[in-house]
Amino acid sequence: MLTHVLPKSTISALEHLQWLFILRNIMLASESLLIIISVYGLYIDLPQEMLWLAVFATGAFNLYTGVRLQTDDPVTDIELFSQLCVDVLAIASILYLTGGASNPITWVFLVPLIITAIILPQSYAWHMVILTTAMYTLLIRFNIPLPSIEPHALQAEALTAMNTHQLHLMQDKHYFNLHIFGMWFGFVFSAALVAFFVTELANTLRERERRLAEARENALRNERVVALGVLAASAAHDMGTPLGTMAIITHELTQDYPAHRHPELHRDLAILQQQILRCKEALSVMSASGGEMRAESGASMSAIEYLDSVLNQWRSRNPSTKLNLLINPATEINAKIIAEQTLTHSLINVLNNAAEVTSASKGIDFHAEWDQQTLYLRIRDYGPGLPEELLASIGKQPVNSSKQGLGVGLFLTCTTIKRLNGSIEFHTEPSGGTSVNIELPLLFTEDSMDTDHEHAFA
Repeated sequence: MLTHVLPKSTISALEHLQWLFILRNIMLASESLLIIISVYGLYIDLPQEMLWLAVFATGAFNLYTGVRLQTDDPVTDIELFSQLCVDVLAIASILYLTGGASNPITWVFLVPLIITAIILPQSYAWHMVILTTAMYTLLIRFNIPLPSIEPHALQAEALTAMNTHQLHLMQDKHYFNLHIFGMWFGFVFSAALVAFFVTELANTLRERERRLAEARENALRNERVVALGVLAASAAHDMGTPLGTMAIITHELTQDYPAHRHPELHRDLAILQQQILRCKEALSVMSASGGEMRAESGASMSAIEYLDSVLNQWRSRNPSTKLNLLINPATEINAKIIAEQTLTHSLINVLNNAAEVTSASKGIDFHAEWDQQTLYLRIRDYGPGLPEELLASIGKQPVNSSKQGLGVGLFLTCTTIKRLNGSIEFHTEPSGGTSVNIELPLLFTEDSMDTDHEHAFA
């Protein structure tokens, strides 16, 4: 059941290949810089032609990788592993020409190993361990030794006056210092690399756990909604017969007690008939949820026309409640919204809850504005406000928020809005009352709004 809501991997195989392309470019730039520093800065007699040939061969392969990234062919795990194997061979060729295992930068073999362990399955990681270990072992036996480092900084006179033993000691000291520096730099770089990848991996795992928890919460909420739907359908079926009986009895009482003789009774019976009719209409909507509501869902409407329709439906049942309407006059985007019947009922439910508790003199504030992607609604009442314990439970489970209701209205409203990829938040205002902020995704067009839309709510 969770397979439909679990998040997909945030990093695809194509993105992995793009990162390999970038890291290989960094490796090529670093190799070129080290060759230049070693030859022209430290005056080490290296086989430049062969080194530059290895660098250019790796660059040509990376050029092929760049062209490969422009194609639409899917990237597989075996292709990523092959790319990393080429990097290992390129590193091994550079080390072979620069002293083999005695080179202080042999730690660079850890880079493809770490990347393999992170982006590929475990079997590939062990194959990479075998490959890098084999290359390291071969470089112990087969390599071109590094030439002796000449103390070039000394003047020629001092150099001729120095005996052979002292010269060898100075050469060994220079080589030892260079080797120590290389090992220190390798440790620092490896430590930073491992820390970076481990931190990123831990962040990825925490993000995945968070999304999994959200998916489980959504699944549980959806199960509650399904259970409420089953109960609603059962209640609609069970209430049909009693409502029909009450309708017949009130009709007979109306005929038995005419209005001119019993005006007060007739007025009460008219109210009862109106309320029974309203209940039957609500049951009709519930029973039609599998057909008519689904057929009406998905229709695209202008945002301002949809809001006009919602408010007209609400006003027909609450004509006495004052409504303070504000549409942002700066909004000039002819955005469209998916006019779902469930969304309409959710917005009407929020308005009904606000009308029940608000001050009669101040009424309800209804503010609406939108941009190219989102519709922003703010519905505020001037009642006593919601207690803190109720604010923490709204949207997560049914709550008993009124004396006469069952407490499921706000729960279903929150579930419906979140199902449509929207958001809803409840805030208690310092001056009194509750503010409900709703955000809904929109479809939009770039055409300007018709001028008559400015008066659609008149």
